Amino acid sequence: MSRSRSRSSKRWLREHFSDPHVKRSREQGYRSRASCKLWEIQRRDRMIRPGMTIVDLGAAPGGWSQVATECSGPNGKVIAVDLLPMMPIPGVEFIQGDFSDQAVLDEVLGRLAGAGADLVISDMAPSMSGVKGIDQPRAMALAELAPDLAARVLAPGGGLLVKVFQGAGCEEFRASLKAEFATVKTRKPEASRARSNEMYLLASDFRGQNRTSSD
Repeated sequence: MSRSRSRSSKRWLREHFSDPHVKRSREQGYRSRASCKLWEIQRRDRMIRPGMTIVDLGAAPGGWSQVATECSGPNGKVIAVDLLPMMPIPGVEFIQGDFSDQAVLDEVLGRLAGAGADLVISDMAPSMSGVKGIDQPRAMALAELAPDLAARVLAPGGGLLVKVFQGAGCEEFRASLKAEFATVKTRKPEASRARSNEMYLLASDFRGQNRTSSD
């Protein structure tokens, strides 16, 4: 490891362990500080309601799924999907695999049992190289998978919460959401680090018809 990278790693570790959101998430039993971001958006927008069916994309290690199942309550349903394994969470149905694969999509549809989801949430992000010209296209390509899945599983009137990174392709992505949803709002939680260009788009009132895997 280079000296500059070593200094950067040590700085990140100091910042991470002194981060109040890291401390809060641990104290409250959440698996990641990302849970604080979802709670902030939830307190503002109340997009998760009791009894909702929610699909969590790129769910591991499970911080967002924990929040989703708490907010949707005992009559809700949370289906979490990730390439990586995830330790079980009470009330969460986990599917390990790539949700862009037809077999995994079919399993998600099977878990929905013919009913559309009320909300799709995605906090996915690629591994960052530090080179913007490489990272931004990767991030946008990953973000674009979420509305594609949402169009296949959402019930009319459903919603989507997806992480994006400000930069090339972001405005075009927002415009594509506006074509499918009645409203699209931008959210930047305080728990999102100030230097990060990440933000969240909350799209509501899905206009389309639920598309099946055979379409």
